[in-house]
Amino acid sequence: MDARSVYMNWAMSSYTGWGVYGLYMALHWCQDPDLCLYVIGAISRDNLALDALRMQALEPVMRRSAAFQAKLAGISGQAALVQGLALNAFDEGFVVGEMAHDVRLLGEPTVAVAFFETTRLAAEAIKRAAQYPVIVTGSSWTTDILRAHGLTQVRKVIQGADPTLFNPAPRLGLFPDRFKVFSGGKLERRKGQDLVLAAFRRFAARRPDALLVTAWHSPFNAYAKSLDSSGLAAPVPSHRPGELDIRAWAGASGVGPDHIIDLGMIPNARMPALLREMDIALFPNRAEGGTNMVAMEAMGCGTPCILSANTGHLDLIEDDNCYPLVQQGELAGAEGPFEGVSGWGECDVDEIVETLERAYLHRQEARERGLRGAVAQGERTWARTAASMKEIILSL
Repeated sequence: MDARSVYMNWAMSSYTGWGVYGLYMALHWCQDPDLCLYVIGAISRDNLALDALRMQALEPVMRRSAAFQAKLAGISGQAALVQGLALNAFDEGFVVGEMAHDVRLLGEPTVAVAFFETTRLAAEAIKRAAQYPVIVTGSSWTTDILRAHGLTQVRKVIQGADPTLFNPAPRLGLFPDRFKVFSGGKLERRKGQDLVLAAFRRFAARRPDALLVTAWHSPFNAYAKSLDSSGLAAPVPSHRPGELDIRAWAGASGVGPDHIIDLGMIPNARMPALLREMDIALFPNRAEGGTNMVAMEAMGCGTPCILSANTGHLDLIEDDNCYPLVQQGELAGAEGPFEGVSGWGECDVDEIVETLERAYLHRQEARERGLRGAVAQGERTWARTAASMKEIILSL
């Protein structure tokens, strides 16, 4: 049987969620005789923080993809129908994005891969979504939203983590006299970093050895100002594009310089050693259209996790494999590009502080929860994600 051509309409990168998703699909399919993958997102070796062996394995995909993208230059601004299956990334609007050379790529057929964080989908979006034979989602929450809008061709495929990297290996034991609290994710209200600062400020007042370790930088820093609306933390300082002063923002929010380490922009493959050093990871996120890749990676490392019990996080929470934040208030009103935030959850700062205190006082219990989380996360690998996606592709 000839290999099935697959055109993945997003990029590979070690620095963004979609990028890591694309990277691991490429790594698992690059030597698969059943699939011939083309990556249509911009290809930049500078955005791939990989070892030499993995880079070598990707070379055929990268050469093939670059040659195909060069052909698109001749039809810039137009639509292109390819003889193969297209995987198109969508938000809540279900509009085909413009990729390399502003070409709108359509396949035979086109499969929608959708991540979004709103329960309110426009009628036109539903009409466009109904045209696709399969819509792949990244969480039960997103799946249920689409089905509630009458879409039945929905398949849930949970994202993964690389178990060769994110696993409970030994730690170096850095900052042994500090209780290290990790917080990661793109800086925006949806991710809840204002809740992190509000709770950590109070926790550090009780526990002077507390240390907040942040990985909040991303290529999408324009979203950071959305955090100002809650009033839980100081306004995010104005910044030039691509620059954020996390320590200044934390200081203005009451977290002193001795209580925070800003890790900066870190490629995915360098995160495991950092996560394993942490005593606890805190994710009071208000909404996740997927399951929250950073939380999955922390769980994979055996780091005890505090997770908001809402939206995509609910796919990660099992008995005693984390600390769920069960007090979830409702939100209302507009939020960034979304029509509304119904379905989001608002964590209670008191509950966050109490949970941090519990993990601080009961270290053995925390470690046991972390190890149970690692066992659960061991079933959610990129290999499994790639196999599920391949099954869908070959069924069409």
